Amino acid sequence: MIFSLIILLVVSRFGRARNTCSDFYAGDRTFTSPQNGLALFGTFMTMTSFLTLSDEIAVNGYDGVLFAASFAVSWLVTLLLVAEPLRNTGRYTLGDALSVRMKEGPVRVAGATVTLVVFFFYMTIQLIGAGSFLALLLGLDGPLGQGLVIATIGGLTAVTVCYGGMRATTWTQIINAVLLFAAVVVLAGALLVRYRFDVSTLLADAAKAAPEHDLLLTPGAKFGHGPHRLEFVSQLLTVVLGYAALPYLFIRYLTVPHAKDTRRSVSWAICLSTPFYLLIILIGFGAAAMIGLGHVPFASGQRLSVAPLLAFELGGLPLLALVASVIFTTIIAVTAGLALSAAAGFTRDIYANVIRRGPLDERHEITVARRTVVILCVLLTVCAILLMGQNLTFMLSLDVTLAASSILPPLLLAWFWRGFNTAGTLWSLYGGAAVTVVLVAFSPAVSGDPLALFPTVDFAWFPWKYVGLISIPMAFLLGYAGAKLSGDRDDAKYAEMEVRALTGAGAVEALPRDAGEPPGASGITGAVTAIRRMTRAGGLPWNRRR
Repeated sequence: MIFSLIILLVVSRFGRARNTCSDFYAGDRTFTSPQNGLALFGTFMTMTSFLTLSDEIAVNGYDGVLFAASFAVSWLVTLLLVAEPLRNTGRYTLGDALSVRMKEGPVRVAGATVTLVVFFFYMTIQLIGAGSFLALLLGLDGPLGQGLVIATIGGLTAVTVCYGGMRATTWTQIINAVLLFAAVVVLAGALLVRYRFDVSTLLADAAKAAPEHDLLLTPGAKFGHGPHRLEFVSQLLTVVLGYAALPYLFIRYLTVPHAKDTRRSVSWAICLSTPFYLLIILIGFGAAAMIGLGHVPFASGQRLSVAPLLAFELGGLPLLALVASVIFTTIIAVTAGLALSAAAGFTRDIYANVIRRGPLDERHEITVARRTVVILCVLLTVCAILLMGQNLTFMLSLDVTLAASSILPPLLLAWFWRGFNTAGTLWSLYGGAAVTVVLVAFSPAVSGDPLALFPTVDFAWFPWKYVGLISIPMAFLLGYAGAKLSGDRDDAKYAEMEVRALTGAGAVEALPRDAGEPPGASGITGAVTAIRRMTRAGGLPWNRRR
């Protein structure tokens, strides 16, 4: 209750978002690099990431550490390949970025469709996980208690986004980042004090507590040897590329004034994430040593996270309450970013192109976006309540794999390949998503496994739970095949995309156009005009001191 009031206070403190696209979607791009970096960190470290990483390390040891390292590597992919080109070519949605050189209608619909599918899976698993976990900590046993928690989270998400827009969402994410980092530092500090800062003894105790001694500290605890090694590679590849391409993170790159601020924001997030992952590794081994795997309870086919169990073991109810409050703020911060990104995609890419079939004035667009947020929050809350008690862990891996297989390939091909076109984009978006869904549906994540969605039946013919090693190359291949078979080519549009992605020149020209004129309408002329203006003003961006 206290943290619900704090979130509402933060929302009211920054006032109602104005009826302009720039303010509602991007906070007028007024956030500084440190602020946006904190918000990125608070958004990226979801509740499931925080709890799942500690579980993986406690149960799988060395393999769990590699899993945590893959999250850190995904930040490098974001910094080197995604953040700055997206800031330069996009405005608010995936469709905005792709439509610079592609046919707007079909590409916008495809981009929004994939974004909404990712939103559905990610939001559902977050709500269900938070509902079951927080209800258990609060003593609200049973479906009624879980439903109450889920409804509370859905309501706070709708209020935060509808009233405060990106400003309130960002500050909620900043608060979450501070609390999350503080909680991990306190938990790891208490663990080190308990072991008198002797990490070697801690690791030795963790190895002794493992079912097979010393296996926790050696490779192969999770996937063993032989063919399973490829499945482990598939999981790591999916995490590295998938988290770099999650669409709800894209809008965060657009809330700063310049591309250099985007790079600095990601650098701030990396500086926060690196020690965070190191502390999570320590917490995971500490939980293995102090709790023991035989005492970790199961709920809905999954282990209850060891982090709150360790918090209770080290600090009793006060430390457990701190962890619970951090989890609550984390879920609000993440769901708010999800809802805002999904509403932007639906309003700008589907409503304007399919339903309205024409440009929207700003006031109408923001009204539709606010209504979309409410409808999405209500629908997802109802879905989460109906799906309570089901083992839906496959949704998280499916969601990240969808991002890696259907969003990242068309973006990279659009930015860096001259011969890419609209057909290739559609083949990559839809084809990558279709391949991913089919492989996951017929994998042990859905059937034929004790922890699957349908454990009592077996219709799995694909042997791996993690399919990224197959689906990601297939998405690139489908994009290449679609582009080659169509034969369309527009070098002028590619030149505009290249100028925008590498210099931001066209993006600078496009920023003031928030109403009426669709993104990309200025064409190569706008980019060339911007370059000429920059030249007269004192040189091109790459000649300026950054």
